[in-house]
Amino acid sequence: MAVYVFGHKNPDSDTVCGAIALADLQSKLGVEAVAVTQGKINPESAFILDKFGVAVPEVKTSFAGEKVMLVDHSDLAQSPDDLKEAELLGIVDHHKLGDVTTPNPLECWIWPVGCSCTVIKAMYDFYGVEIPKNIAGLMLCAILSDTVIFKSATCTDKDKKAAEELAKIAGESDLQALGMKMFEVKSAIKGTPMRELVERDYKDFDMNGNKVGIGQLELVDLALVADIKEDLAKDIQALKEEGNRHSVFLMLTDIMKEGTELLIASDDPSVVEKAFGAKPEGGKVWLDGVMSRKKQVVPNFEKAFA
Repeated sequence: MAVYVFGHKNPDSDTVCGAIALADLQSKLGVEAVAVTQGKINPESAFILDKFGVAVPEVKTSFAGEKVMLVDHSDLAQSPDDLKEAELLGIVDHHKLGDVTTPNPLECWIWPVGCSCTVIKAMYDFYGVEIPKNIAGLMLCAILSDTVIFKSATCTDKDKKAAEELAKIAGESDLQALGMKMFEVKSAIKGTPMRELVERDYKDFDMNGNKVGIGQLELVDLALVADIKEDLAKDIQALKEEGNRHSVFLMLTDIMKEGTELLIASDDPSVVEKAFGAKPEGGKVWLDGVMSRKKQVVPNFEKAFA
């Protein structure tokens, strides 16, 4: 029976590349493992897979009665709706431990690093399994993406070391150029529906009983969204109302200026000031130096909602 390996809803590059890499490792350890995604991959992930000649995983959203492994998350809100009806064999992640539980012991690798693929690289080393060139390329790109080319507050020396070793295997020498090319692709917005942009990298969270959605668009220049900012604001308001959410926030992160403009749709906008000490104006606020949802935004909001 196959073991399905997948990441969170609205898959990003760490989720996609991590699932493929972990499935490859498990297969080499004698487990019949298949990488899948819970949704359509984004343009950056498509660029990475195409660059290294790897097929796009199948989309699969129901796993009742299946054996599964989770990558890049351990929260029920980011997992399939029927996860509790599946047999969970393992978790590989770099976020805080979520609310997923199991009746049986499982293999669990959760490290405080910038990318799940940094953990998976360590797993290959631990088990003494050689990393294929194309898989090394995928993991390298996932690390560059998740750490914003090593600029993010989540980036650690372990991420940098893993990227350096993976680059040698993949035959990539200019990581800055590779990372910038990825972010140029990631910044592409022309002709993309507002909802697709809002949900390109989006997660729901339970914050003290409040359903809170946080999306992020990482851009090489905020000017790219200047003409559609009002439409994005309207769409996050609509998303909030559709899902009976307390709040939906959209991070417009400028990777060159190293900061984020936060768009706000909330029943109580004062939570933003509580979280960051900055007062919103016109449904938005600039957060200087804020680039990581995981380390700089979610924890602040969790305290504000407590």
